[in-house]
Amino acid sequence: MSQNLKRDNQFKRRGPIDGISSRGSVRFNQGGSNSLGASSGPRPQGSHARQQSNVLNDFRRSDGFHPNKQQQILPTPQAHSPRPQAQETFVIDRKQAPQHKRGLFGKKKYSGQIKTKKKRSKKKKVLLTFLVLFIIATLIGGFLVFKGYITLRKVLPGGGGAAALQQNVDPSKLNGEGDGRVNILLLGRGGEGHDGPDLTDTIILVSIDPLAKEAALVSIPRDLYVPVGNMGSMKINSVYATGKTSSNTGRISVKDDPRLNEAGFKLLEDTIQETLGLPIHYRFMVDFAGFEQAVNNVGGVNFYAPQSVTETMRINGQNYKLDVKEGQQQMDGFEALAYARSRHTSPRGDFDRAERQRALITALKDKILSPSTFSNPQKISNLLGTFGDHVQTNFAVQDLQRLYQLSQEIPSDKISSIGLADPPNNFLTTSSIGGTSIVIPAAGQSDFAPLQSYLRNVLKDSYLKNENANIMVLNGTTKAGLASTKGDELKSFGYNITQVANAPTKNYPKTVIVDMRAGQKKYTLSYLEKRFGVTVVSQIPDPAISPGEADFVIILGNDQVSAN
Repeated sequence: MSQNLKRDNQFKRRGPIDGISSRGSVRFNQGGSNSLGASSGPRPQGSHARQQSNVLNDFRRSDGFHPNKQQQILPTPQAHSPRPQAQETFVIDRKQAPQHKRGLFGKKKYSGQIKTKKKRSKKKKVLLTFLVLFIIATLIGGFLVFKGYITLRKVLPGGGGAAALQQNVDPSKLNGEGDGRVNILLLGRGGEGHDGPDLTDTIILVSIDPLAKEAALVSIPRDLYVPVGNMGSMKINSVYATGKTSSNTGRISVKDDPRLNEAGFKLLEDTIQETLGLPIHYRFMVDFAGFEQAVNNVGGVNFYAPQSVTETMRINGQNYKLDVKEGQQQMDGFEALAYARSRHTSPRGDFDRAERQRALITALKDKILSPSTFSNPQKISNLLGTFGDHVQTNFAVQDLQRLYQLSQEIPSDKISSIGLADPPNNFLTTSSIGGTSIVIPAAGQSDFAPLQSYLRNVLKDSYLKNENANIMVLNGTTKAGLASTKGDELKSFGYNITQVANAPTKNYPKTVIVDMRAGQKKYTLSYLEKRFGVTVVSQIPDPAISPGEADFVIILGNDQVSAN
């Protein structure tokens, strides 16, 4: 008790604390009323009467020191109390007394200090609300990340490979001409619930030039009649299904066993590589339901329809009349699927349908890669879910990441649309066999050479195109016309052949390739070594040969005679 009294006396001698006047701005007294005129009721009885009676007065005085004879009367513990008891805390409504921003005794926490319980309570509620929202957001985000990881593992198992996806590619990593691009086979099939669920009625080759930041879409007609290994010839849309069924010897009972799918893909990819003369690096197959859902998940597609289409069809188990006018369109998934499948009323049938499909693919690419999709976690989650259930591919995660970076750098006006039956490049035409409509090369049913040369040059290897080396071809044998034949072959692969002639002598047993630029055009050098199976030299073997502006001189030997 003596310590408390000593503390109180020290406080009386002290000056104003934090602007609280010593002139009775707050006073504890013995009465039953306060200076605001509000009755405080009967005076409390008992040992704590002083502690429970309080009066607040004169809030109108200014802050600072105001001398007054009247002293503050502080509550004092009673003599019989062994220790000071915890005292009540008085709460002042700050709306009624806005002048008092501090406690009655400044920053010291004596009894009678004002505590802003209401404000702290509000703060706690706000903090609690934010905490709950943060936890919910974290859980949702974690779910999406987990879902995305699981789905990506399912959708992107890997297996494909394009060296050109990497930057600063080592020439030794490129297998041959064409590997300087990234070629992706887009396939659309009916899927479960459709007639011929494994018929790939949509086949589009997407070819990307990673150096020039350009791309091209090439439609392959579903009725293209092609030779398939030792199985004879068939429509190309049935090759995948044939590969699946022919590999099933009865030991595999699961309908969609990965081994059967892989067999179907391999047969189809090998067939297309032989037919078009281009390497296939990746594949991406989606069924009709997946395409429809993907379009809906990104909010529909916007594109320009090059021609009007009106057709009544059976789609998704219902009759539907498609009526699209030429011009700008916005379509949901169902209408886009109908538009992509329509072909019976178009003037050129499957060729017109292929043109519409290329327009849809470009529009869907733009929508998927748009900020409105990639900034929306729900859309990304829905797309992953759609792809997980309806897509088969051999992309790995890192492949798709690099491909996404490339696609961001390729604007839509740098994506060309190539039709193989569009004048003047009408390399395909319609025919029939056994009463069935088919598509064949215009040069002849089995003559794909003009088509291959066209595609290799319009889809020129990125590194050949970038280096654009001048190449001289000389005939070092006695076989007439060998230089012209080899020169045309090299041109078909995209080489820049500037001169074809006979060598001064005709006795070269093996082909010689001379690099006149000391390895500066390393990709062309690597491709030529792989094609001819020789090592490039730096010196011309015959001083009678004048290379002129040539970057490479090829002197054909007798090994090329036997190769033909």
